Amino acid sequence: MRISPLPPLPSLIAFEAAMRHGSFTRAAAELHLTQSAISRQIAQLERFLGKKLFLREPRALRLTVSGQRYAALVQRLLVDCAEATEDIMKRKGHQELTVACSQGVAVLWLTPRLARFRAQHPDCHLRLVVNDSLAQLSETDFDMGIYFLRDGPPSGLAVRRLYDEEVFPVCSPAYLKGRTLAPADLPQETLLMLEDGQRQWMSWQNWLAHNEVDDVRIEQQILSNQYPVLLQLAMEGQGIVLAWRHMIDACMEQGLLVRACEANASLGGGYYAVWPRDRIEHAAARAFRSWLVAESEASLL
Repeated sequence: MRISPLPPLPSLIAFEAAMRHGSFTRAAAELHLTQSAISRQIAQLERFLGKKLFLREPRALRLTVSGQRYAALVQRLLVDCAEATEDIMKRKGHQELTVACSQGVAVLWLTPRLARFRAQHPDCHLRLVVNDSLAQLSETDFDMGIYFLRDGPPSGLAVRRLYDEEVFPVCSPAYLKGRTLAPADLPQETLLMLEDGQRQWMSWQNWLAHNEVDDVRIEQQILSNQYPVLLQLAMEGQGIVLAWRHMIDACMEQGLLVRACEANASLGGGYYAVWPRDRIEHAAARAFRSWLVAESEASLL
């Protein structure tokens, strides 16, 4: 038999917090939501019930008679649900965490560091979603993300900047045999280039123009829509690729790649931790974000 009618669970959680605090603002702070998100959820619940739950006065928020009756029942049910959930989570022995990132971030930055996070949080069950387009993901697809952004995040996402953009050319040590090129010399080399699908990433034309090399004809190029493929070609001595500092650090520390030119460029973008703004954030997501910030700060020292 179907259990009906059931109101939306997020609206019940918002109602219980607002009732307990007597304030939409304090409820929003507790649930890591905006005050407007709490207000919308309460309004949704009132429409569902066909009853007013709060009297909204200029300096006070008071329960109606219907609100008082409903609050006691809802609070008891939520407490019972929380206790049952905690019991199951303890039996399960881990917390679920879904992390989304681009292929380049996954291969170059996250994979070499992930063992450190898992050592600190052994009970966290991690799932990686690799998608080069943050815009293609819905807010329910991931808990935390790591993405390069130039124009700000899509609506509904909160962000924390990890690294500023700094872009410079790299190649294998054997490719230039110890030489260092000037920006104007680069168009005569084989340049490894991302196709137009990656529009927010800096192109070779952008980089050269930033370094006052304009209206040049690139003699030889190899195109790919996957940045790790271009990077592998560079490590094998097939040409020069643009590299994003911090993403490329491990390859340079291992001697697989070296700078082909001392010049660099930036169009103001950066790498960000991103997460759904209006969703209740669980402990594993908070822990992962704190770890991301710590890792980024350590690499800037």
